[in-house]
Amino acid sequence: MQTRFDALIIGAGPAGSSAAILLATAGWSVALIEKQAFPRRKVCGECVAASNMPLLDALGIGGDFADKAGPELTRVALMHGAQSVWADLPATADARHAWGRAIGRETLDTLLLARARAAGATVLQPWAVQKLSGVGKSHHCTVREAASGQVKSLQAPVAILAHGSWEHLPDERAVQRLARGTSDLLAFKANFAGAHLAAGLLPVLAFDGGYGGMVLADGDLVTLACCIRADRLDALRRAAPGRAAGDVVEAMLKHQCRGVAEALDGAQRCGSWLASGPLRPGVRLRDDDQVLRIGNAAGEAHPIIGEGISMALQSAWLLCARLEAARPRRGADTQVIWQHEARQRYTADWRHHFAPRLRVAAGLANLAMRPAGAAALMATLKRFPNLLTRGAIWSGKVAAIGDGSTLGLGLARWPQATTTMPTLHRHFPGELR
Repeated sequence: MQTRFDALIIGAGPAGSSAAILLATAGWSVALIEKQAFPRRKVCGECVAASNMPLLDALGIGGDFADKAGPELTRVALMHGAQSVWADLPATADARHAWGRAIGRETLDTLLLARARAAGATVLQPWAVQKLSGVGKSHHCTVREAASGQVKSLQAPVAILAHGSWEHLPDERAVQRLARGTSDLLAFKANFAGAHLAAGLLPVLAFDGGYGGMVLADGDLVTLACCIRADRLDALRRAAPGRAAGDVVEAMLKHQCRGVAEALDGAQRCGSWLASGPLRPGVRLRDDDQVLRIGNAAGEAHPIIGEGISMALQSAWLLCARLEAARPRRGADTQVIWQHEARQRYTADWRHHFAPRLRVAAGLANLAMRPAGAAALMATLKRFPNLLTRGAIWSGKVAAIGDGSTLGLGLARWPQATTTMPTLHRHFPGELR
Protein backbone atom coordinates (compact mmCIF):
# COMPACT_ATOMS: atom_id res chain seq x y z
CA MET A 1 0.00 0.00 0.00
CA GLN A 2 1.23 3.51 -0.82
CA THR A 3 2.42 5.36 2.28
CA ARG A 4 3.75 8.69 0.92
CA PHE A 5 1.26 11.24 -0.35
CA ASP A 6 1.00 14.91 -1.22
CA ALA A 7 -1.83 15.40 1.27
CA LEU A 8 -3.40 13.52 4.17
CA ILE A 9 -7.06 14.35 4.87
CA ILE A 10 -8.59 13.13 8.12
CA GLY A 11 -12.36 12.76 7.91
CA ALA A 12 -14.46 11.89 4.86
CA GLY A 13 -17.55 13.99 5.54
CA PRO A 14 -18.56 16.79 3.17
CA ALA A 15 -15.44 18.86 3.94
CA GLY A 16 -12.87 16.10 3.70
CA SER A 17 -14.31 14.36 0.65
CA SER A 18 -14.73 17.68 -1.16
CA ALA A 19 -11.09 18.60 -0.55
CA ALA A 20 -10.03 15.14 -1.69
CA ILE A 21 -12.02 15.50 -4.91
CA LEU A 22 -10.55 18.92 -5.69
CA LEU A 23 -6.95 17.99 -4.94
CA ALA A 24 -7.01 14.52 -6.48
CA THR A 25 -8.64 15.79 -9.67
CA ALA A 26 -5.94 18.47 -9.84
CA GLY A 27 -3.16 15.90 -9.69
CA TRP A 28 -2.30 15.54 -6.02
CA SER A 29 -1.83 12.14 -4.44
CA VAL A 30 -4.32 12.14 -1.56
CA ALA A 31 -5.00 9.78 1.34
CA LEU A 32 -8.51 10.22 2.73
CA ILE A 33 -8.86 8.61 6.17
CA GLU A 34 -12.28 7.83 7.64
CA LYS A 35 -12.87 5.78 10.79
CA GLN A 36 -16.53 4.92 10.15
CA ALA A 37 -18.06 2.70 7.48
CA PHE A 38 -20.47 4.31 5.01
CA PRO A 39 -23.36 4.70 4.55
CA ARG A 40 -23.92 5.97 8.08
CA ARG A 41 -26.61 8.09 9.70
CA LYS A 42 -25.28 11.16 11.44
CA VAL A 43 -26.67 13.88 13.69
CA CYS A 44 -27.22 16.73 11.24
CA GLY A 45 -29.98 19.07 10.09
CA GLU A 46 -29.24 17.95 6.49
CA CYS A 47 -30.00 21.27 4.76
CA VAL A 48 -27.86 22.27 1.78
CA ALA A 49 -28.25 25.95 0.89
CA ALA A 50 -28.78 26.99 -2.72
CA SER A 51 -25.41 28.74 -2.74
CA ASN A 52 -23.73 25.31 -2.77
CA MET A 53 -25.37 23.95 -5.91
CA PRO A 54 -22.72 25.25 -8.37
CA LEU A 55 -20.08 23.79 -6.08
CA LEU A 56 -21.79 20.39 -6.07
CA ASP A 57 -21.77 20.55 -9.87
CA ALA A 58 -18.04 21.31 -9.82
CA LEU A 59 -17.45 18.42 -7.45
CA GLY A 60 -19.18 16.10 -9.90
CA ILE A 61 -22.25 15.11 -7.87
CA GLY A 62 -24.70 17.85 -8.87
CA GLY A 63 -26.82 15.54 -11.01
CA ASP A 64 -27.00 12.78 -8.41
CA PHE A 65 -27.82 15.31 -5.71
CA ALA A 66 -30.65 16.75 -7.81
CA ASP A 67 -32.06 13.25 -8.40
CA LYS A 68 -32.00 12.24 -4.74
CA ALA A 69 -32.54 15.36 -2.57
CA GLY A 70 -35.83 16.52 -1.13
CA PRO A 71 -38.00 19.30 -2.60
CA GLU A 72 -36.73 22.85 -3.08
CA LEU A 73 -36.90 24.90 0.12
CA THR A 74 -38.77 28.13 -0.55
CA ARG A 75 -40.31 29.06 2.82
CA VAL A 76 -39.03 29.41 6.37
CA ALA A 77 -40.98 29.42 9.65
CA LEU A 78 -40.24 30.06 13.29
CA MET A 79 -42.27 27.85 15.64
CA HIS A 80 -42.50 28.61 19.36
CA GLY A 81 -45.19 27.12 21.56
CA ALA A 82 -48.54 27.36 19.77
CA GLN A 83 -47.34 30.14 17.48
CA SER A 84 -45.72 30.12 14.05
CA VAL A 85 -44.50 32.86 11.71
CA TRP A 86 -43.79 32.23 8.02
CA ALA A 87 -41.75 34.07 5.40
CA ASP A 88 -40.11 33.46 2.05
CA LEU A 89 -36.58 32.12 1.88
CA PRO A 90 -34.28 34.22 -0.33
CA ALA A 91 -33.59 32.91 -3.82
CA THR A 92 -30.13 33.08 -5.35
CA ALA A 93 -29.44 35.04 -8.52
CA ASP A 94 -28.76 31.77 -10.36
CA ALA A 95 -32.09 30.67 -11.84
CA ARG A 96 -30.77 27.11 -12.24
CA HIS A 97 -30.08 26.84 -8.52
CA ALA A 98 -32.44 29.28 -6.86
CA TRP A 99 -33.33 27.20 -3.81
CA GLY A 100 -31.70 24.92 -1.28
CA ARG A 101 -32.71 21.32 -0.63
CA ALA A 102 -32.19 18.68 2.05
CA ILE A 103 -30.54 15.30 1.82
CA GLY A 104 -29.64 12.63 4.38
CA ARG A 105 -26.00 12.53 5.40
CA GLU A 106 -25.90 8.82 4.63
CA THR A 107 -26.70 9.77 1.03
CA LEU A 108 -24.59 12.92 0.65
CA ASP A 109 -21.49 11.52 2.32
CA THR A 110 -21.63 8.37 0.20
CA LEU A 111 -21.95 10.37 -3.03
CA LEU A 112 -18.98 12.57 -2.18
CA LEU A 113 -16.79 9.69 -1.02
CA ALA A 114 -17.48 7.70 -4.19
CA ARG A 115 -16.55 10.76 -6.25
CA ALA A 116 -13.31 11.20 -4.27
CA ARG A 117 -12.39 7.59 -4.91
CA ALA A 118 -13.20 7.96 -8.62
CA ALA A 119 -11.05 11.10 -8.76
CA GLY A 120 -8.06 9.05 -7.62
CA ALA A 121 -7.93 9.57 -3.86
CA THR A 122 -6.72 6.62 -1.79
CA VAL A 123 -9.54 5.95 0.67
CA LEU A 124 -8.69 4.25 3.96
CA GLN A 125 -12.00 3.23 5.53
CA PRO A 126 -12.67 2.25 8.21
CA TRP A 127 -9.24 3.27 9.51
CA ALA A 128 -8.74 5.32 12.69
CA VAL A 129 -5.99 7.85 13.29
CA GLN A 130 -3.83 6.81 16.23
CA LYS A 131 -1.33 9.66 16.10
CA LEU A 132 -0.57 12.71 13.96
CA SER A 133 2.78 14.43 14.34
CA GLY A 134 5.23 16.54 12.43
CA VAL A 135 5.53 20.13 11.33
CA GLY A 136 6.21 22.08 8.17
CA LYS A 137 7.14 19.86 5.29
CA SER A 138 6.70 16.43 6.89
CA HIS A 139 3.60 15.13 8.63
CA HIS A 140 3.46 11.56 9.94
CA CYS A 141 0.16 9.85 10.59
CA THR A 142 -0.27 6.45 12.24
CA VAL A 143 -3.54 4.76 11.26
CA ARG A 144 -5.14 1.50 12.32
CA GLU A 145 -7.59 -0.61 10.32
CA ALA A 146 -10.71 -1.43 12.31
CA ALA A 147 -11.24 -4.95 11.01
CA SER A 148 -7.71 -6.38 11.10
CA GLY A 149 -5.91 -4.12 13.55
CA GLN A 150 -3.25 -3.54 10.91
CA VAL A 151 -1.21 -0.38 11.53
CA LYS A 152 0.29 1.84 8.84
CA SER A 153 2.44 4.95 8.95
CA LEU A 154 1.61 7.57 6.33
CA GLN A 155 3.61 10.64 5.39
CA ALA A 156 2.78 13.85 3.50
CA PRO A 157 3.87 17.50 3.40
CA VAL A 158 0.25 18.65 3.84
CA ALA A 159 -2.14 17.51 6.59
CA ILE A 160 -5.80 18.60 6.52
CA LEU A 161 -8.13 18.04 9.48
CA ALA A 162 -11.74 17.54 8.38
CA HIS A 163 -13.12 15.50 11.25
CA GLY A 164 -16.48 16.31 12.83
CA SER A 165 -17.34 18.15 16.01
CA TRP A 166 -17.37 15.05 18.18
CA GLU A 167 -14.61 13.03 16.50
CA HIS A 168 -11.49 14.45 18.09
CA LEU A 169 -7.94 13.31 17.48
CA PRO A 170 -6.45 11.15 20.26
CA ASP A 171 -4.45 14.00 21.83
CA GLU A 172 -7.58 16.21 22.02
CA ARG A 173 -9.97 13.79 23.72
CA ALA A 174 -8.88 14.20 27.33
CA VAL A 175 -9.13 17.99 27.08
CA GLN A 176 -12.63 17.76 25.61
CA ARG A 177 -13.82 15.44 28.39
CA LEU A 178 -12.58 17.86 31.07
CA ALA A 179 -14.34 20.78 29.38
CA ARG A 180 -17.86 19.33 29.69
CA GLY A 181 -20.47 21.13 31.80
CA THR A 182 -24.19 21.45 32.55
CA SER A 183 -24.60 24.25 30.00
CA ASP A 184 -23.33 22.07 27.15
CA LEU A 185 -25.59 21.64 24.14
CA LEU A 186 -26.35 18.05 23.16
CA ALA A 187 -27.57 17.24 19.66
CA PHE A 188 -30.39 14.85 18.68
CA LYS A 189 -31.84 13.73 15.36
CA ALA A 190 -34.49 11.33 14.07
CA ASN A 191 -36.18 10.61 10.75
CA PHE A 192 -39.92 10.12 10.28
CA ALA A 193 -42.03 8.62 7.50
CA GLY A 194 -45.59 9.76 6.88
CA ALA A 195 -45.09 13.16 8.53
CA HIS A 196 -47.23 16.16 7.58
CA LEU A 197 -44.67 18.82 6.74
CA ALA A 198 -45.38 21.01 3.76
CA ALA A 199 -42.95 20.49 0.90
CA GLY A 200 -40.60 23.44 0.64
CA LEU A 201 -41.05 24.59 4.25
CA LEU A 202 -38.07 24.89 6.61
CA PRO A 203 -39.31 25.35 10.21
CA VAL A 204 -36.95 26.59 12.93
CA LEU A 205 -37.97 25.55 16.45
CA ALA A 206 -37.48 27.61 19.62
CA PHE A 207 -38.05 26.05 23.04
CA ASP A 208 -36.88 26.42 26.62
CA GLY A 209 -33.25 25.33 26.77
CA GLY A 210 -32.70 24.64 23.10
CA TYR A 211 -33.58 25.04 19.45
CA GLY A 212 -34.12 22.80 16.44
CA GLY A 213 -35.54 22.38 12.98
CA MET A 214 -37.48 20.13 10.61
CA VAL A 215 -37.12 19.51 6.89
CA LEU A 216 -38.37 17.13 4.22
CA ALA A 217 -35.29 15.37 2.84
CA ASP A 218 -34.66 12.48 0.44
CA GLY A 219 -36.87 9.40 0.46
CA ASP A 220 -39.87 11.48 1.63
CA LEU A 221 -38.44 11.36 5.16
CA VAL A 222 -38.75 14.29 7.53
CA THR A 223 -35.63 15.03 9.55
CA LEU A 224 -36.23 16.42 13.04
CA ALA A 225 -33.06 17.69 14.73
CA CYS A 226 -32.43 19.78 17.81
CA CYS A 227 -29.87 20.93 20.35
CA ILE A 228 -30.75 20.99 24.05
CA ARG A 229 -28.84 22.08 27.13
CA ALA A 230 -27.52 19.19 29.22
CA ASP A 231 -29.15 20.49 32.41
CA ARG A 232 -32.51 20.86 30.65
CA LEU A 233 -32.27 17.30 29.35
CA ASP A 234 -31.35 16.01 32.80
CA ALA A 235 -34.44 17.68 34.27
CA LEU A 236 -36.68 16.17 31.59
CA ARG A 237 -35.24 12.72 32.17
CA ARG A 238 -35.71 12.97 35.93
CA ALA A 239 -39.38 13.74 35.27
CA ALA A 240 -39.67 10.64 33.07
CA PRO A 241 -37.55 7.93 34.74
CA GLY A 242 -36.75 4.89 32.64
CA ARG A 243 -37.44 6.55 29.29
CA ALA A 244 -34.74 6.81 26.64
CA ALA A 245 -33.26 10.25 26.06
CA GLY A 246 -34.52 10.42 22.48
CA ASP A 247 -38.08 9.58 23.51
CA VAL A 248 -37.96 12.27 26.18
CA VAL A 249 -36.71 14.83 23.64
CA GLU A 250 -39.41 13.87 21.14
CA ALA A 251 -42.17 14.21 23.74
CA MET A 252 -40.81 17.59 24.82
CA LEU A 253 -40.68 18.91 21.25
CA LYS A 254 -44.27 17.84 20.59
CA HIS A 255 -45.39 19.48 23.82
CA GLN A 256 -43.48 22.75 23.39
CA CYS A 257 -43.96 23.26 19.62
CA ARG A 258 -47.45 22.73 18.25
CA GLY A 259 -45.98 22.65 14.74
CA VAL A 260 -43.93 19.56 15.64
CA ALA A 261 -46.94 17.77 17.13
CA GLU A 262 -49.00 18.49 14.02
CA ALA A 263 -46.24 17.44 11.63
CA LEU A 264 -45.61 14.14 13.44
CA ASP A 265 -49.24 13.23 14.04
CA GLY A 266 -49.52 9.64 12.78
CA ALA A 267 -45.90 9.59 11.55
CA GLN A 268 -43.63 6.59 12.03
CA ARG A 269 -40.09 7.05 13.29
CA CYS A 270 -37.53 5.31 11.09
CA GLY A 271 -34.77 3.89 13.23
CA SER A 272 -33.68 5.16 16.59
CA TRP A 273 -32.93 8.66 17.78
CA LEU A 274 -29.30 9.61 17.28
CA ALA A 275 -27.50 11.70 19.87
CA SER A 276 -24.12 13.33 20.07
CA GLY A 277 -22.29 16.20 21.66
CA PRO A 278 -21.45 18.40 23.31
CA LEU A 279 -21.63 21.09 20.66
CA ARG A 280 -18.70 23.53 20.64
CA PRO A 281 -19.63 26.55 18.50
CA GLY A 282 -16.77 28.87 17.71
CA VAL A 283 -13.57 29.24 15.71
CA ARG A 284 -10.99 26.45 15.94
CA LEU A 285 -8.44 27.87 13.53
CA ARG A 286 -5.22 28.69 15.37
CA ASP A 287 -2.35 30.92 14.33
CA ASP A 288 0.21 28.38 15.55
CA ASP A 289 -1.35 25.42 13.73
CA GLN A 290 0.92 23.19 11.67
CA VAL A 291 -2.09 21.55 10.03
CA LEU A 292 -4.88 22.93 7.86
CA ARG A 293 -8.48 22.81 9.11
CA ILE A 294 -11.77 22.70 7.21
CA GLY A 295 -15.38 21.98 8.10
CA ASN A 296 -16.14 21.69 11.81
CA ALA A 297 -12.43 21.19 12.53
CA ALA A 298 -11.97 24.85 11.48
CA GLY A 299 -14.99 26.31 13.21
CA GLU A 300 -18.66 25.80 13.82
CA ALA A 301 -21.79 27.92 13.95
CA HIS A 302 -24.81 27.13 16.11
CA PRO A 303 -26.83 24.82 13.84
CA ILE A 304 -29.95 26.96 14.27
CA ILE A 305 -29.04 28.57 10.91
CA GLY A 306 -28.48 25.24 9.15
CA GLU A 307 -25.11 26.21 7.64
CA GLY A 308 -22.98 23.27 8.78
CA ILE A 309 -22.88 21.50 5.41
CA SER A 310 -22.41 24.82 3.61
CA MET A 311 -19.42 25.74 5.75
CA ALA A 312 -17.94 22.28 5.23
CA LEU A 313 -18.19 22.39 1.45
CA GLN A 314 -17.21 26.02 1.12
CA SER A 315 -14.25 25.91 3.50
CA ALA A 316 -12.83 22.99 1.51
CA TRP A 317 -13.19 25.07 -1.63
CA LEU A 318 -11.52 28.10 -0.03
CA LEU A 319 -8.56 26.03 1.17
CA CYS A 320 -8.05 24.27 -2.15
CA ALA A 321 -8.27 27.61 -3.96
CA ARG A 322 -5.45 28.92 -1.76
CA LEU A 323 -3.39 25.78 -2.29
CA GLU A 324 -4.00 26.10 -6.02
CA ALA A 325 -2.80 29.71 -5.88
CA ALA A 326 0.37 28.93 -3.90
CA ARG A 327 3.69 29.40 -5.67
CA PRO A 328 6.38 27.73 -3.56
CA ARG A 329 9.97 28.61 -4.23
CA ARG A 330 12.64 25.98 -4.57
CA GLY A 331 14.99 25.41 -1.66
CA ALA A 332 15.27 23.49 1.59
CA ASP A 333 12.38 25.31 3.28
CA THR A 334 10.05 25.72 0.32
CA GLN A 335 7.30 23.55 1.82
CA VAL A 336 7.31 25.54 5.06
CA ILE A 337 7.18 28.85 3.19
CA TRP A 338 4.31 28.11 0.83
CA GLN A 339 2.22 26.32 3.43
CA HIS A 340 2.60 29.20 5.86
CA GLU A 341 1.47 31.68 3.23
CA ALA A 342 -1.44 29.48 2.11
CA ARG A 343 -2.54 28.94 5.73
CA GLN A 344 -2.47 32.65 6.53
CA ARG A 345 -4.48 33.59 3.47
CA TYR A 346 -6.96 30.76 3.93
CA THR A 347 -7.49 31.76 7.57
CA ALA A 348 -8.25 35.33 6.49
CA ASP A 349 -10.66 34.02 3.82
CA TRP A 350 -12.36 31.76 6.35
CA ARG A 351 -12.89 34.53 8.88
CA HIS A 352 -14.18 36.90 6.20
CA HIS A 353 -16.77 34.46 4.88
CA PHE A 354 -17.80 32.57 8.01
CA ALA A 355 -17.27 34.73 11.10
CA PRO A 356 -20.46 36.74 10.34
CA ARG A 357 -22.44 33.50 10.17
CA LEU A 358 -21.13 32.47 13.58
CA ARG A 359 -22.22 35.81 15.07
CA VAL A 360 -25.71 35.65 13.55
CA ALA A 361 -26.13 32.03 14.68
CA ALA A 362 -24.98 32.78 18.23
CA GLY A 363 -27.42 35.69 18.53
CA LEU A 364 -30.37 33.66 17.27
CA ALA A 365 -29.50 30.66 19.43
CA ASN A 366 -29.29 32.75 22.58
CA LEU A 367 -32.70 34.26 21.88
CA ALA A 368 -34.36 30.98 20.92
CA MET A 369 -33.21 29.05 24.00
CA ARG A 370 -34.55 31.60 26.50
CA PRO A 371 -38.34 31.83 27.00
CA ALA A 372 -38.29 35.64 27.26
CA GLY A 373 -35.97 35.96 24.27
CA ALA A 374 -38.04 33.59 22.14
CA ALA A 375 -41.24 35.43 23.05
CA ALA A 376 -39.70 38.79 22.13
CA LEU A 377 -38.35 37.36 18.88
CA MET A 378 -41.76 35.92 17.97
CA ALA A 379 -43.52 39.21 18.74
CA THR A 380 -41.06 41.10 16.54
CA LEU A 381 -41.38 38.65 13.66
CA LYS A 382 -45.17 38.80 13.78
CA ARG A 383 -44.89 42.51 13.02
CA PHE A 384 -42.00 42.18 10.58
CA PRO A 385 -42.01 38.63 9.13
CA ASN A 386 -39.61 39.68 6.37
CA LEU A 387 -36.90 39.71 9.06
CA LEU A 388 -36.91 35.92 8.70
CA THR A 389 -35.94 36.37 5.07
CA ARG A 390 -33.26 38.90 6.02
CA GLY A 391 -31.97 36.52 8.68
CA ALA A 392 -31.56 33.78 6.09
CA ILE A 393 -29.50 36.18 3.98
CA TRP A 394 -27.37 37.26 6.96
CA SER A 395 -26.72 33.61 7.84
CA GLY A 396 -25.22 32.91 4.41
CA LYS A 397 -28.01 31.15 2.52
CA VAL A 398 -27.24 32.97 -0.75
CA ALA A 399 -23.52 33.65 -0.16
CA ALA A 400 -22.03 31.71 -3.06
CA ILE A 401 -18.37 30.78 -2.79
CA GLY A 402 -17.92 27.65 -4.82
CA ASP A 403 -17.80 28.98 -8.38
CA GLY A 404 -14.55 30.85 -7.75
CA SER A 405 -15.85 34.14 -9.14
CA THR A 406 -17.02 35.25 -5.69
CA LEU A 407 -13.85 34.37 -3.81
CA GLY A 408 -12.30 37.78 -4.15
CA LEU A 409 -8.92 36.08 -4.55
CA GLY A 410 -8.01 37.17 -8.05
CA LEU A 411 -8.06 33.53 -9.13
CA ALA A 412 -9.22 32.14 -12.43
CA ARG A 413 -12.64 30.51 -12.14
CA TRP A 414 -12.30 26.89 -11.04
CA PRO A 415 -13.99 24.91 -13.85
CA GLN A 416 -17.16 22.94 -13.51
CA ALA A 417 -17.06 19.16 -13.38
CA THR A 418 -17.64 18.88 -17.12
CA THR A 419 -14.22 20.39 -17.85
CA THR A 420 -10.71 19.51 -16.84
CA MET A 421 -9.64 20.70 -13.40
CA PRO A 422 -6.47 22.82 -13.31
CA THR A 423 -3.29 20.90 -12.57
CA LEU A 424 -1.70 22.10 -9.36
CA HIS A 425 1.67 20.69 -10.32
CA ARG A 426 2.06 23.28 -13.03
CA HIS A 427 2.56 25.82 -10.25
CA PHE A 428 5.13 23.89 -8.25
CA PRO A 429 6.51 21.02 -10.39
CA GLY A 430 8.40 18.43 -8.45
CA GLU A 431 7.84 20.08 -5.08
CA LEU A 432 4.99 17.93 -3.78
CA ARG A 433 6.24 14.42 -4.37
